[in-house]
Amino acid sequence: MLFRWFYRFFLVALATGLLAALLVVFAALVTLPSLPSLETLTDYRPKIPLRIYSADNLLIGEFGEERRDFVKIEEVPKSLKQAILAAEDDRFYQHYGVDYIGVLRAIYSNFKAGGAHQGASTITMQVARNFFLTKEKTLTRKFSEALLAFKIEHSLEKDQILELYINQIYLGQRSYGFSSAAQSYFGKQLTDINLAEAAMLAGLPKAPSRFNPIVNLERAKTRQQYVLKRMHELGYISAEQFARAKETAIAIHRRVKVFAMPADYVAEMVRQIVYDRYREEAYTRGIKVYTTLRKTDQEAAYRALRKGVMEYDARHGYRGPEAFLKLPKDLKDREALQDIMQDIGNSDDILAAVVLSTTPGTVEAFRKNGETIRITGDGLKAAHRFLSNDPKIGEKRIRPGALIRVKKTEKGSWQIVQLPEIEAALVAMDPNNGAIRALVGGFDYHLNKFNHATQAWRQPGSSFKPFVYSAALEKGFTPATIINDAPLYLGPEQTGGKAWEPRNYDGKFSGPIRMRTALTHSKNLASVRILQAIGPAYAQDYATRFGFDKKHHPAVLPMALGAGSATPMQMAIGYATFANGGYHIHPYFIERIEDEHGNIIEQARFATAGRNAKQVIDPRNAFLMTSMMQDVVQRGTAARARALKRNDIAGKTGTTSNAVDAWFCGYQKDLVAVTWMGFDEPRSMGNRETGGQAALPIWIDYMATALKSIPVAKTSSPKGIIVAKINPETGMRDIFGTLNEYFFQEQLPPEMDYSFQDPEFTDQTENPMF
Repeated sequence: MLFRWFYRFFLVALATGLLAALLVVFAALVTLPSLPSLETLTDYRPKIPLRIYSADNLLIGEFGEERRDFVKIEEVPKSLKQAILAAEDDRFYQHYGVDYIGVLRAIYSNFKAGGAHQGASTITMQVARNFFLTKEKTLTRKFSEALLAFKIEHSLEKDQILELYINQIYLGQRSYGFSSAAQSYFGKQLTDINLAEAAMLAGLPKAPSRFNPIVNLERAKTRQQYVLKRMHELGYISAEQFARAKETAIAIHRRVKVFAMPADYVAEMVRQIVYDRYREEAYTRGIKVYTTLRKTDQEAAYRALRKGVMEYDARHGYRGPEAFLKLPKDLKDREALQDIMQDIGNSDDILAAVVLSTTPGTVEAFRKNGETIRITGDGLKAAHRFLSNDPKIGEKRIRPGALIRVKKTEKGSWQIVQLPEIEAALVAMDPNNGAIRALVGGFDYHLNKFNHATQAWRQPGSSFKPFVYSAALEKGFTPATIINDAPLYLGPEQTGGKAWEPRNYDGKFSGPIRMRTALTHSKNLASVRILQAIGPAYAQDYATRFGFDKKHHPAVLPMALGAGSATPMQMAIGYATFANGGYHIHPYFIERIEDEHGNIIEQARFATAGRNAKQVIDPRNAFLMTSMMQDVVQRGTAARARALKRNDIAGKTGTTSNAVDAWFCGYQKDLVAVTWMGFDEPRSMGNRETGGQAALPIWIDYMATALKSIPVAKTSSPKGIIVAKINPETGMRDIFGTLNEYFFQEQLPPEMDYSFQDPEFTDQTENPMF
């Protein structure tokens, strides 16, 4: 009887098993044709972001939703491979996609634990899921996953599958793949991680958010210890290695991705160009763009600009706290304090802090990173009025809850500062081929993405005068030509608008002066008379040789004082012509573009001065203009630049009416740089804020670094230049003259005539005065 019962039970079980097997086979036959093709795996093209590099191969920008660095399986450290197998699939090299022993082990483990605590997905199944399937937890998806795993195992080698897994898996912090994760969490290349770090990374796939060491280091360590234990149990590491790895301190790289230099404006310029050509593929194809920027130049430009802007801001006084935040009841609750500051960012070394308490000589404040700081002494100097009981300050007084900005001094103490309202730009290029060496489009890209170096159309003021003077040289003027720096009235028909009485900056008049002197001291009235003499239409047309557009520079007399509009980039292009001997060059900042395999897709094609660039002005003209602008530096409005202790520097300051814009455009034969400062909504920068006061110091600080390795250039005049002694009063050749001057050989002024001289009257009119 009992035997008959067991026999029947066996037949029913057998029939049920066969039926189940048939159903599985049937389901497989039905499902297999609908499974996706494995072409995505066999022709694996990971989504690698667009990366932008400097000329010295340093990363300056990255664009793409997924951070990923493809790494070949041979380049993966052995310790990491073993850690991954120990954590995810220790029978990976034994099973065929589905690990039946692992499934049974998981069932038993979960039964003992009273819930689903251990999974049975193999690495192959995870590859199938990550590439082809959704993350929904259904029986159908699990079945498809198993079938795909079989299909993958049939088509690919084990190492190929593991390589796909290592490069595709999401590991938190926007990082896909272990190579990217190593940089995100440890700031290291994958080949440089140690055993402890490998185990921590291998523990992430199970739950990237939960085991993220930046968010919760203790939880990540617990997972790491489990992985190390499994590696020891599997014989991957010795007891000694296990013990040492458990005690190894882990240094977490907590900062967001830090690039080799601050070049956000250039990175964005590159991104726009690459996107225009490749559209969305730009962010996934692994394109690499190599720019012309140099780290030394770019960092120097960035620091110089920020220093200059902060110095300007300090000259014009503290404006008070940015805002007032509602403090938590418990000022010792660091998490609550961090919560109220979570949306407030820093600007490099200008850090946000909320005031906790104040006394007459101390401000205690809390920083977003959890640090409580004390500001005392000179650190309060700039904001002292806002700490007083001055009734004029009112609600702007610094008090608990005030959001302030602080900066650490060189001595390690803190001082109250503020985010500036004014903006600035700097662009530097090689004048011989147009390669951009440094470009800073504003004080802080993250606060203001408008690129003032390429997009800000501003009046160039006196920095435009050299182009008018150059035109005058073509018309027969010489550096010794006498110009009358005297009062002048111009009617509406001459200005294209209202009647105008131009003034010199100092309000004084120098009378008859040489053209060189007029440029050296930026005499406005002399410049207007020069333009009157040569004609505004001629000067407007002549300026196009330097790359200026006529529509931005109307042919009216105020053009002599830079009443048109230009960008810092355009001014740099124009001054490059003087620096390189008269050639027009085109700026470029992309040297080459490579695909993910390092093949060059595009290579820069540029014209070089003296070879294939177009000559637009006589090299003698460029030489005379450089000579006159060297005087601007040595004894004129840019005399501050003598601090560089070089005699090969030339340039011109620029200040517009009411000090709305401040400029300095200057160069040496191998480098031209332009600096600008002004408000986005044009308004006066304040009394005495000239180009020499506001823009020139930025230029000097930049050039002090950029020219450090460049020897002083020797002056050599081009063919057709004559040196003659002149009388400084008349500008005429004088054998008894006290000055030497350069001339075109065909434009030598007449000689002073000493053959007869009436002691009562001397009339020397051969050198006309304009």
